[in-house]
Amino acid sequence: MFGADKGQLAKEDQRLDGKKLFIGIVQARFNEDITNELARACKAELLALGVSEKHIDHVRVPGALEVPVALQAMAEKNRYDALIALGCIIRGETYHFELVANESGACVSRIALDYQIPVANAILTTENLEQALVRQTDKGQDAARVAVEMANLLDALQ
Repeated sequence: MFGADKGQLAKEDQRLDGKKLFIGIVQARFNEDITNELARACKAELLALGVSEKHIDHVRVPGALEVPVALQAMAEKNRYDALIALGCIIRGETYHFELVANESGACVSRIALDYQIPVANAILTTENLEQALVRQTDKGQDAARVAVEMANLLDALQ
């Protein structure tokens, strides 16, 4: 980065330091080929950021509508520094897509606010399988970085 001083770079490194963090992941099994890759990329990025494998709890639920229930149960344990929601909703021919996308997204956000815990939402909502395939790895990695950065930010603000 041009113009960035060493102090700024050190701060950026600290934002993504996962060494002391406990992270919970909830993965929807629906569209499992996509969600498995989301989870693989997410966990690999968490490990690269220094999160210990023994500090990552990963559970699976049937679909995107069940993700918030598991997130809430994890949040209530007061054990995690951040949570990650993984899923994939692909538009079909009915209104069901909108219902699942809207409700799962709203509930994930509500858990973050109600429990004051960062929840990285990587529940993909795509028009088709091709869009999901293009996003699966990057969004899994992004979710890991968001979880670590927000956990560190909330810790610094307290």
